[in-house]
Amino acid sequence: MNYQTYEPNNHLKTLIKCYWTLEGSKESTAEKQTIVPDGCMEMIFHYGNLYRQYTENGNSIIQPTSFVIGQLTRPLGIEPTGETGIFSVRFHPNGFLPFATVPIKNMENTAVSLEKLFGKDGQKIEQQILKANSTSDRIKLIETFLLNRVTDIETIDRIVKSTVETILTANGQLSVDELSKLTNVNRRQLVRKFSSTIGLSPKQLSKTIRFQATLKMLLSNQFTNLTALAYENEYYDQAHFIKDFKELTGFTPKEFYGTNLKMSSLFYGTD
Repeated sequence: MNYQTYEPNNHLKTLIKCYWTLEGSKESTAEKQTIVPDGCMEMIFHYGNLYRQYTENGNSIIQPTSFVIGQLTRPLGIEPTGETGIFSVRFHPNGFLPFATVPIKNMENTAVSLEKLFGKDGQKIEQQILKANSTSDRIKLIETFLLNRVTDIETIDRIVKSTVETILTANGQLSVDELSKLTNVNRRQLVRKFSSTIGLSPKQLSKTIRFQATLKMLLSNQFTNLTALAYENEYYDQAHFIKDFKELTGFTPKEFYGTNLKMSSLFYGTD
């Protein structure tokens, strides 16, 4: 599988983390893969064959050709149905808000088609992206589309923006009470702001960011043992570490390290 990332336009850097592409034959992909939460929403275009997405009850659906996947709070199982060709926009945790046409909280763990989000404009950009001959063409098309839809970047609450930056800097290791004191905003108001802006609570985003930092260490073998890994990332204890890890990956740390470490870091880490 060939995975590449690309920088966004300067005007969109505060909203978009990166663009990425993934290409490969079905044979080069594990039959079923897991996407784990990373605190970022994504706009996905399948210019290759579509992917099957497994639901919580074990059923499956075929993903739309183009869609935005809301914030994940649990692992998401996917499986290629043929050759992979994906172009994606990865937004910062608070980056999709200026483009949202439905409440972000309602998109949680859900793939919402661009047609449903943007109507005929969604259909038009989908067709343009699918017909494009190169990644650079796709980036130009999507940046024009997004820049035309940005009404006001200031719609992103400054308190939420600074709190997200604090969570990222602290690798998710601060409690909501600590965040509340740092921002001088009461806990309830902070939770409400996060829910409407990001689709996650400060606690859930912190849990996700801490997990991603832990996962990065795990994937790069920057630890001596799993107990040390838990304490390095300031989990209360081993039980807390195991609980969060299983909630976000579907595996215990031991199961993941033993049988899943060989899987691509693409779906486990962020760039």
